[in-house]
Amino acid sequence: MSLPSVSPGRKGLSGEIRTTAILAAPLVGGHVSTGLIGFVDNVLAGHHGTTTLASVTIGTALWWLPMMVPIGTLLSVPPSVSQLDGAGRREDIGSLFRQALWLALGLGLVLFAFLTFIPHALGPMGIAPEIIPGATQFLHGIRWGVIALTLFFCMRYLSEGLHWTLPTLLLSAGGLLILLPMGYTLTFGKFGFPEMGAGGLGIASAIMLWAQAIGFFIVLKRSRRFADLKLFERFDLPHWPTIRGLLATGLPIGVTVLMEGGLFIATALLMGRLGQVPAAAHQIAINLSALCFMVPMGLAEATTVRVGHALGRADFDGVRRAAKAGYAIVLATQLFSGIVLLTCNDLLVGFYTRDAAVATLAASLLLYAAAFQFPDGVQVLSAGALRGLKDTRVPMLLAAVAYWGIGMPLGAGLGLGLGWGPRGMWIGLIAGLTVASVLLCVRFVRSSHPDRLVMRGP
Repeated sequence: MSLPSVSPGRKGLSGEIRTTAILAAPLVGGHVSTGLIGFVDNVLAGHHGTTTLASVTIGTALWWLPMMVPIGTLLSVPPSVSQLDGAGRREDIGSLFRQALWLALGLGLVLFAFLTFIPHALGPMGIAPEIIPGATQFLHGIRWGVIALTLFFCMRYLSEGLHWTLPTLLLSAGGLLILLPMGYTLTFGKFGFPEMGAGGLGIASAIMLWAQAIGFFIVLKRSRRFADLKLFERFDLPHWPTIRGLLATGLPIGVTVLMEGGLFIATALLMGRLGQVPAAAHQIAINLSALCFMVPMGLAEATTVRVGHALGRADFDGVRRAAKAGYAIVLATQLFSGIVLLTCNDLLVGFYTRDAAVATLAASLLLYAAAFQFPDGVQVLSAGALRGLKDTRVPMLLAAVAYWGIGMPLGAGLGLGLGWGPRGMWIGLIAGLTVASVLLCVRFVRSSHPDRLVMRGP
């Protein structure tokens, strides 16, 4: 999808809002499709049985916990590419991308090893014994897709950094067409296949991830849009200074994403200590919340690209204008999400489970999810704007304070210490996100001052 043909230096706020919305729409659609993958997993698992759903809950938590580091680290690609493009240095993008592929491959191999051995820690973590076998099978199945996922995100971030977001939408949505029938077949044992439960969902997800990675390679290889970049026309050995540069920007992003996502994942693991019903109810509520989060996440990625492009062409007014456009859109989308979660909670939960106890608890947790829609949108948009400036280290520290200095201690104290259960843990989530939204927004206001931007220019 092309950007509107508007002069970057003369565009007003309304024009920037339009440009950001056009750029973000396929990203939002792609993220929603990715979120629907989790929805499909959880619906299939929930209808297979409460134990299967609880197993997928824990398995998903331990799968996404390590994945957040490479996904976040590779977020150094969009601002790097967009700044090079904005500065008129497209000839440097191909070599940068090939080094990013090496980085993605290395991260994928590390994560494969992690997922191989982490199931041995489920018992010492205190996970309920009936959940451990299914969670182990899920993790051992999905680990075969981790390298595909890191390569996919590397290719995706290149495309997004150059303002082409349509492939993200098409390939993410296409994954659903693979996962739904294959997950159903392997989970329930249809068409001659054995019934594999949670393990079948893991294998189906891995196959889907490889299909998406191969699809994105074909798109980049054949697209005339990227022909001048010569992305795959030569083989480059690892160039460690370039990889270190990507890591210097990206690793703090990865740690920041890990700390935010880790707050939710650690909460899910703590729910596992409370038993099947709280774990399953939390998974339903958090999965619906994650679907809502896909919208501001896509907007944040678009804002990263717009801020980075403005900085690359030394348009310092454009930097703040790009962020203002993102904030304006995200406040509107979060209002809509909050209203849906408040008014349709019982209806939404009904798609996941027939277990009355699980459904009642999950519906009540969605009321808490509605309460953090605004802070969640503001914090992720602020983080995206800061990534466009390559300002990543201080935001990492601010996230640590918000999520792990406030959110997790409060949630664990209320939920386990005072016996408030799942509701106490969700209050901790709300507190952590609220503090993060304030701190990161203030940081962007300071970092986007023209004097600081001159220092951060490429």
